[in-house]
Amino acid sequence: MDRMACVDLPVFPLQLLLRQHPDWREHPVAVVDADKPQGVILWVNERARSMRILPGLRYAAGLSLASGLRASVVPRSEVERSVASLVKRLRNFTPHVEPSADEPGTFWLDARGLERLHDSLRSWAGLIRSDLKRAGLLSTTVVGFSRFGTYALAKVKQGTIVVESLREEQAAARRVPLDRLSIAPAARDALEKLGVTSVGQFVELPVEGIEKRFGSEVYRLHRLASGGMRVPLQPEQPSPPAMQRQILDHPETDVPRLMVVIERLLHPLLRMLAERTRALTEIRVGFRFERLGDHIEKIRPAAPTLDAKQLLELIRLRLQAVRRLPDGVEEVVLMAHETEATSKQLELFARKPRRDPAAAGRALARVRADLGDDAVVRAQLREGHLPEGRFTWEQLDALAAAMPCEVDTGKLVRRIHTRPIPLPPRPRQEPDGWMLRGLKQGPVVRVAGPYIVSGGWWNRPVHREYHFAETKKGELLWVYYDRSRRRWFLQGRVE
Repeated sequence: MDRMACVDLPVFPLQLLLRQHPDWREHPVAVVDADKPQGVILWVNERARSMRILPGLRYAAGLSLASGLRASVVPRSEVERSVASLVKRLRNFTPHVEPSADEPGTFWLDARGLERLHDSLRSWAGLIRSDLKRAGLLSTTVVGFSRFGTYALAKVKQGTIVVESLREEQAAARRVPLDRLSIAPAARDALEKLGVTSVGQFVELPVEGIEKRFGSEVYRLHRLASGGMRVPLQPEQPSPPAMQRQILDHPETDVPRLMVVIERLLHPLLRMLAERTRALTEIRVGFRFERLGDHIEKIRPAAPTLDAKQLLELIRLRLQAVRRLPDGVEEVVLMAHETEATSKQLELFARKPRRDPAAAGRALARVRADLGDDAVVRAQLREGHLPEGRFTWEQLDALAAAMPCEVDTGKLVRRIHTRPIPLPPRPRQEPDGWMLRGLKQGPVVRVAGPYIVSGGWWNRPVHREYHFAETKKGELLWVYYDRSRRRWFLQGRVE
């Protein structure tokens, strides 16, 4: 039979979280979907599981079971980027890799014929585990015969496991506890009440009532576990990136002449993308210098495009920012990152409206090309307990359509400092004599407050007393007194 391997990085989002908080490793830790007491626990480590903290519980309920429970949110975008990076890494060991669509950190690999390239399949699996360990990731590799069997064993085993026969794999999989698998918490709890706690007990249930009582996902898991459904390996098939390169006869230091070379390479690159019905999302311009080695510039247009004129302008702006090349260029490489193109992007001539809504996007793309990707950002609201935690900065790829509305009175704007600024102590005679902003703004003449923000018991206790302080010159400052630090801070100002 064909051999298949399952590589499982247990609770992968939690491993990413522990990279950020290595001091949490000795504590029960969970990944939650929201940074608040009612956030749902998604993944837990072994210490938390031993205290009966399971996925599906609320964070507050987990704290009632373990007062030392640590938890935080891991953004979905970060998990997806890490999974894509791991797929590329695993392709160094086999060309066919399928990441799980439902459970990040689980991968199936084609192991057919690899015993001819390695001493054994065990040594091949050991190489995978060692490579992931060097990347700071814990993993288990199970080499077996079926998708479900290797997956189930990877959830309870550690290290490198090679199963010698399909019968041995099926027998071992039936002993796996059901709560180790990716199963909906409600279905897991209902099955536990029925006394069904292992895969063997699960597959013995009559298949006719599974879908009706527990839903299609549990029914699919039952068919996989019982062998009633066999899903073949479905590896991702990456296409080679669109690329153009040219080796120069002589090292070149003149930017305008390099732009001629880049323009000559760009047009066939865009034709290659158009033939694939793809559009360019990012272009990487690589230079191989005579003495300094390789250098890459990344340039993103405002939107996926096949417009050579727009791309050349962005590349020219980026190179003009350099002004002078540090060394002679021996080779130029253009490589495109691509996405599906729309029908409009593939049209040779497009009708343009009287006002071009994409003009602002092109202007922002020029700013990014000149100053870097982090030069254009916007504030995005999010759930948070403290004022500085109620928003985050994210890159602005495109401007939304303007939606002006009439207002009766203008609104004040509250500006927040990235980090609160320590202030001098407040005198007893209040508010006279409190010099918040030095002699130029004069003393504080009026204080409104306090407005108390207290809590954080689920992470770090916080007690702040916020005030609005008006100076003699009319500046309205937003300040607070931190009880735990016994100090005043400037949070921002009102305009």
